[in-house]
Parts: sequence; C-alpha cells; structure tokens
Amino acid sequence: MTPDRPTPAHPTPAERRLGGRLALGAAAAFLVAVPFGLLLYLVESAWQPLEDLDTRTAEQLNQVSRDNPTLVDVLDAISVAFHPMVFRALVLVAAVWLWRRGARRLAVWAAVTTALGGVVGIVLKLLVERVRPVLDDPVARASGFSFPSGHALNSLLCAGVLILVFLPFLHRTGRFTAYAVGLLVVLATGFDRVALGVHFVSDVLAGWVVALACLAATSAAFEVWRREEGRPPSSPADGVDPEAAASSLRA
Repeated sequence: MTPDRPTPAHPTPAERRLGGRLALGAAAAFLVAVPFGLLLYLVESAWQPLEDLDTRTAEQLNQVSRDNPTLVDVLDAISVAFHPMVFRALVLVAAVWLWRRGARRLAVWAAVTTALGGVVGIVLKLLVERVRPVLDDPVARASGFSFPSGHALNSLLCAGVLILVFLPFLHRTGRFTAYAVGLLVVLATGFDRVALGVHFVSDVLAGWVVALACLAATSAAFEVWRREEGRPPSSPADGVDPEAAASSLRA
C-alpha cells in the first residue's frame, strides 16, 4: 500500500507577509529599471530628439556660463561642495554614529547602499562608454565617461540614505525641511553638471534613476529582514528602521 503523501502546509502569515514584501521589492526594482532601460536604449540608439535635447541644452547653458564668470565660480563651488566623496563621507559619519549607538544593521544598510550605488555607476559608465559633451570653448572639463552622471547619482542616493535614516528623529517641520533641502541639493547638483558642460541632461536623469533603483532595492531587502525578525512593517514615511533609530536616540 502506497503511503499517503504529506499534504502541503498552507503558508503561514509570516511567509505570506514575506512573499508580499519580496513581490513589492521586485515591483519597485522593475518600476525604476524600466525608465533606465528605456533611457539607455535611446542613448545607445542615438535617438535624434534626445540627442538634439542633450546637445542644444549643453551648448546653450555653456554659452550662458561662459558669458558669466561669476556663475562659473558658483558652479565650480557647487561641484566641489557636492562632490560624490563629500556625500559618501557624510553617510560614513552617519553610519559610524549609528554603529556606535547600537543601530548596526541600519549602519550597514546605509554603507552598503552607498557603496552599491557607487559601484553600479562606475560599471555602467564602463559599459556604455559615452563621451562627454564636446563644446567650443568649454568652461570646465572632466575625465572619464559621461553616462550616468556620478555627481547626480550620488547626490540623490546619499541624500535619500540620510533622509531615510534620520526621518524617525524628525517631526513634521523637520521632515519637510529635510525633503526640501535634499531636493534642492539634488537639483542643484544636476543643473551644475549640465551648466558646466561636463554632462548631458540624459546623463543626469540616468544618475537619478540608478540612485532610485538602489534605494528601492536595498530598502526592500531590509524590509524583508525586518519581517523575518517579526518587526512591524515600515513605510518610507517612517524611515528604513524606525525602531533602531529610536533606540539609538535613547542610547
């Protein structure tokens, strides 16, 4: 007599929640991967409307900058102040502080997300090998490839990391200020790269999309871990790990 086969157990509530979070993470990654893939395709295929937009914008802004030496000085200052290494240093300081306060997983998330974005940006530059804008009498020069913009990528990535880490510490006014300052920094960085003539508009857009993809992917992975540990669900409005942030504040 053939023994009865064991009846498959129904998924537990925890397993269902974990599956939902995995699906959510996959959906988030997909939603940001699609626009990047489309943008990359348009760049690689030399789609004329995008090329015209990139070239025209770079030439016009370079002309404006060349006619305004003070503006160039401001743009140069922004380029230095909002350099990727500056953003990475800020995240590193925050990660060390979190680690010392006992929020070690949150510290690791911040460091890994920042490192991941930097590596992805470099790899994409080497794969695409897009030449930077070629302009008559440029006001600035930069080495390396153009797509995506490392400055734009790291400004949004690191601003996003810092905001998601410190949201639980902030009240409504503080959160509004954090978002406003973060947005201003990101937009100023993107404008700076195009106005200096070292990047195209599409390079900046690609950098922002890659940053969003990294934030979405690592945040979803962190949420999966939270659910596996039996912690309550969090949302972007609460930060990545509200409990760890709160405990580090009390420490």
